[in-house]
Amino acid sequence: MYETLIVETDRRGVARITLNRPEAANALNDALLRDLKDAFHDCGRDLNVRVIVLTGTGKAFCAGGDLAWMQAINNSSRSERVLGSRAVADMLYAADTVGKPVVARVNGAAFGGGVGLACTADAVVAAQSASFALSEVRLGLVPANIGPYVVRRMGASQARRYALSGRRFSAMDAQKLGIVHEVVADEQLEDAVEREVATFLEAAPEAISITKSLIAYVDGHSEQDNILYTADRLADAWETECGREGIKSFLGKTVPSWRA
Repeated sequence: MYETLIVETDRRGVARITLNRPEAANALNDALLRDLKDAFHDCGRDLNVRVIVLTGTGKAFCAGGDLAWMQAINNSSRSERVLGSRAVADMLYAADTVGKPVVARVNGAAFGGGVGLACTADAVVAAQSASFALSEVRLGLVPANIGPYVVRRMGASQARRYALSGRRFSAMDAQKLGIVHEVVADEQLEDAVEREVATFLEAAPEAISITKSLIAYVDGHSEQDNILYTADRLADAWETECGREGIKSFLGKTVPSWRA
């Protein structure tokens, strides 16, 4: 189904999306952008998928935009350049809004769009050797499409320091900046990702989806709007099957179906 990805789902409902352009350090081109967007949409619709793990083949997580692809776009018309940029924005939006928890397994270099991808994930675990950079300005470009996700994660002040210089920073620095949640020794990366996945598998899938949408809403609305919105969402949750089952299971000291 995918030209530039490996997508596998195990019996637990954990879908692993692996960027598979190791010869190009998993850099983003038109095919990879299309495949990633489709994969997030497909996983979002698949009721068997409960958690998504995003990673890269080889030594890189994602090295940003493919320069050969960018050069081809530079030789195109203005409308084609806008479409190329919009493809990046649409892919990031699909990654950010998929109704399943996404764990980014940062196994190596994450530059430009790779940082943007990490910033769309719900949990980010990085190998100690991984390196990061908002490198666009060093190529005469700007971190446009990834900007909303990067600034949301690290704040405007830190974004200015790193996006205006393009300097590289370590996985430990990325953790301090809020891009990464956990840094582990390279050989412990898979175990750390599995621990993160296990916590999401403890939760009801429908409740996760509603909560993810709720967080996005309350982060961008006024207190008054949030009062009305959250009152409705809790009432909705009480009416769901998982809400009823969860309360009944807790009171009856039984195991709910999503943990069985």
